[in-house]
Amino acid sequence: MAWKTGNRRKWQRGEGKLKALLYTGFLIAAVYVAVKVVPIYVAEYQLKDKISEQARFAVVNHYTDDQIKDILFKTIQDLDIPAKREDINVQATNHGISISVNYSVPVDLAVYKTEINFAPSSEGIDLMK
Repeated sequence: MAWKTGNRRKWQRGEGKLKALLYTGFLIAAVYVAVKVVPIYVAEYQLKDKISEQARFAVVNHYTDDQIKDILFKTIQDLDIPAKREDINVQATNHGISISVNYSVPVDLAVYKTEINFAPSSEGIDLMK
């Protein structure tokens, strides 16, 4: 008789399976979102690094605004960032140069669509002034 009672309880208690399904579904959703979103932030980080590099060395190398825009736009194209050349802003300041890029990346998560806005910028200081 004892084996029948144990077997009966096993069939009545299904919350362990439900929890496992919920956790598995949550894990799959998290991985899906990460696959869609993480590359966008990695590309933004790489662009920010390139902007900082150009801001530091543009003053020393005496690059024109158009040369800086050309270099950054090539990087934007290589990283598949949906920004235009007109989104690159290069300004001479009292102390050097300021570079910024404003752009938005559309994200389609199948059940939810949104845009992530980025505005990486950097300022290069001319030490000779």
